[in-house]
Amino acid sequence: QVQLVESGGGLVQAGDSLRLSCLVSGRTFSSYSMGWFRQAPGKDREFVAGITCSGGTTYYTDSVKGRFTISRSNSKNTVYLQMNSLKPEDTAVYYCAARGRSCSIFSKTRENFDYWGQGSQVAVSS
Repeated sequence: QVQLVESGGGLVQAGDSLRLSCLVSGRTFSSYSMGWFRQAPGKDREFVAGITCSGGTTYYTDSVKGRFTISRSNSKNTVYLQMNSLKPEDTAVYYCAARGRSCSIFSKTRENFDYWGQGSQVAVSS
């Protein structure tokens, strides 16, 4: 059984930084492409960042480009989301997700991810 456990959320002020971590257990971690999504109150869950199985390619939604960095350590079975210059509009529950179907195709669509973490709250005050 695949499990994703997130950590690192919290309450910060605008301009601060946070790093989220997601530890994945189960199948071989390097066979998953990984993504971070977020859901603000009253809004749909949206794609934030993604990374391919090897870590060679990353993807970001426009609103976080230049501020957020996704990375992975296949030796530690962990994916990270470094968030800098946080803004109040970044406030949301952040979810990591794993897609285990194919390493040759990356998808930003939530329906194409197979496993999800429990979510980690990030709150940014102005």
